[in-house]
Amino acid sequence: MEQFLIDNAERYKKLVAAFRPTGPGPKESGTAAASPEIVVSARVRPMLEDEVAQGFPTGVHIRAGSSNIADLHELQQPVRGLSRIRSSNYTVDRLYGPDATTSQIYDELVQPLVPWAWGGGIGTMFAYGQTSSGKTLTVSGLERHVADTLMDGSLEGERKISISIIELAGQTAFDLLNARKQISILEDSFGVTQMAGALEHPVTNKDTLLEYIEAAASLRKTTPTLRNDNSSRSHAICRIRFQNPSMPSSKDGLLYLIDLAGSEAARDKAEHDTARMKEAREINSSLSVLKDCIRGRALADADAFAGVKPAKKPAYIPFRQSTLTKTLKHVFDPTSARSCKTVVVACVNPCLADIGASKNTLRYAEMLRVAISKPKAAEYSPGVPATWNNDQLRDWIGRNSGNPPITASLLAPAESGAQLLRLPIPEFLTRCLKTEGVSPEQAQAFQSKFWKLHIDSQKSVASSKPAGKPAAGCSRMELLDSSADPEPGAASIPFKERIRPGMVVRWNPPAEYASFAVGGKSYAMVMCPAQAAGERVRDVRGELVNPADGESDRQETGEAYLCALVTPALLPGSYGVGLWRQVVVRVEEIEAELLLEWDEATRYYYMTA
Repeated sequence: MEQFLIDNAERYKKLVAAFRPTGPGPKESGTAAASPEIVVSARVRPMLEDEVAQGFPTGVHIRAGSSNIADLHELQQPVRGLSRIRSSNYTVDRLYGPDATTSQIYDELVQPLVPWAWGGGIGTMFAYGQTSSGKTLTVSGLERHVADTLMDGSLEGERKISISIIELAGQTAFDLLNARKQISILEDSFGVTQMAGALEHPVTNKDTLLEYIEAAASLRKTTPTLRNDNSSRSHAICRIRFQNPSMPSSKDGLLYLIDLAGSEAARDKAEHDTARMKEAREINSSLSVLKDCIRGRALADADAFAGVKPAKKPAYIPFRQSTLTKTLKHVFDPTSARSCKTVVVACVNPCLADIGASKNTLRYAEMLRVAISKPKAAEYSPGVPATWNNDQLRDWIGRNSGNPPITASLLAPAESGAQLLRLPIPEFLTRCLKTEGVSPEQAQAFQSKFWKLHIDSQKSVASSKPAGKPAAGCSRMELLDSSADPEPGAASIPFKERIRPGMVVRWNPPAEYASFAVGGKSYAMVMCPAQAAGERVRDVRGELVNPADGESDRQETGEAYLCALVTPALLPGSYGVGLWRQVVVRVEEIEAELLLEWDEATRYYYMTA
């Protein structure tokens, strides 16, 4: 077959030159757009010197006047007559030709993932393609650019950076930064996948980061093939973790740079033995599962953020079917609260001799693209944040962010409601704290309020009332799901003048209660005036609340209340009320009123202001 291609190279070039596309490629709906969470791109490498020397022509062409459509022309040998071409085209989000540099690809695709992960989200870059298509070269170049960005001082704030690099060969995992020692991919009791046994190494400068990357590359499994003397026969996963010292309770940001094992064309497998055939099957199987997972997550995100009612049957994401996708479960799991962005780089070999493998690569890439419906302006709803534009979002922030109001232009400079919902929580809180006078508690409470409004809007009957403000039609029982005062006009009265049972407050505890503060914060729920407690009632320390003369060293002065401690619960941002852990709080120790709202689904309280 190769000799046939070489013999007919000139005729092939004439047929390609005469080719005229009949249409713009796959039609895109005017009411649809690519998923904002995943960008699918393709990079066509230059022809190699040996391919040109043998006389092979170029089989993959970027369509003139288009930046995302590739035309493939296969040369066919009919039973009778002259050879002819069969053409097909494939559409991706971004298409880079032989002249494109790795720096260009980094600036347009991968660089946005770095501040995203720095801010607490998860950024993932996959590179895949046929062996010898330039995959590893592309990834190594992108890793160097990532190192430059992390260490050039352009990112805001301070982070503790650590790196781990593992290899997946079939169903077995190895730590490439610990002499290829075998590790285990396991799920913990919370359903989070852990790389048990893999070491994480702290990074403080660019040279150290690059040394770890190069050391891992030297230990990666490679095997000579007919197309590549150093073909990668395993998946390499480089994970960079970002810890934010100013927000120790927030989840760490993660950046994944993944160089997938190279696939092989049929002609490359002609001399494979049984072991190599098994290896090829495992690689193809894991890549197939990966495709289903990426597409499934994109469909789930489209349902969640398009401002429409979710589908009855959500997309199935089979992330447990391979070790690769199990390792990256949090990237694909639609029940995960983590904000994820994904970039796919399909590396394409343009040689006509490899046109079959290139066609499969581009078909794979095109299948990853998911079009989502664009919400119409008429679909705007005050109770559905995913339908808000930037002006509507800013207006809601100004009216519902507490006192002092969070500056809407700092929190959402250009984002719509749907885009702000995708923002990583640590980044959301960091933007809130840029407003002078806003406390971490207020920022956390406002984030919880915004997210809860979104969750409520996904129910079959979305509420149209503004969050935090009771609607006129609500019953008193519905209003009592929150610690907010249900009486009309209560908000205009200073809170210290309307202290009542059920009010939640932030207070400055005296020395005897200081040990019961969690993370330097002390919250309590008012139960009754301290004087109204029985003679035998004791506080959390075992001291009498109303001691007789001489029974306690504590001297009560002024007005005081018996309160229950409010402490952080198991789920992030949730709280529990310790009804039996009681403290005595003086009015002068109270700093502010807080609002707690009961969530029936999780059985926890959440701060809303």
